[in-house]
Amino acid sequence: MLPWGPRSGRQGPRPDGSGTAGPRGPVRSGGAHGVPGPGGSAAQRGGGVLLPAIRPATLGRDAVGVPAVHGFRLLSRLPRSGCVFASADWWWWIVPAGSDQDLPWPRPVRYAPGAVVPDADRPRLINFPEGTTPYTPPIPLYLVVCQLTGTAPAWA
Repeated sequence: MLPWGPRSGRQGPRPDGSGTAGPRGPVRSGGAHGVPGPGGSAAQRGGGVLLPAIRPATLGRDAVGVPAVHGFRLLSRLPRSGCVFASADWWWWIVPAGSDQDLPWPRPVRYAPGAVVPDADRPRLINFPEGTTPYTPPIPLYLVVCQLTGTAPAWA
């Protein structure tokens, strides 16, 4: 069971003060080892696009966005990918809710709680998973993202 999320029964902010269960506010730009990244557009509840639910997401769902320039390389290096959405500028991987817990996603990655992404992106489904789950495993995704961005993985 996830320590914080829709199935844990815990509501409100996490112990570190970040987010709440479900759509938890703005898209967060990644920062080097937990340091908030610069700018980026914020998708507040109702101010962004909710990525469609293609498969049942029993663990809730968040999205991890990377610049499109890294999209094909990232997709080809992952052993398994769930639903992947892409726009001209960003590619979004569906991960279980709370996949940002203790994982400082590196810049320029964006983490979108509740899979709500900025309006301007208008992403389309480009990868449909073979299995029954919509998720990309977050740990392999994190490690490949760190490799592509030249960031050493760190666990909080």
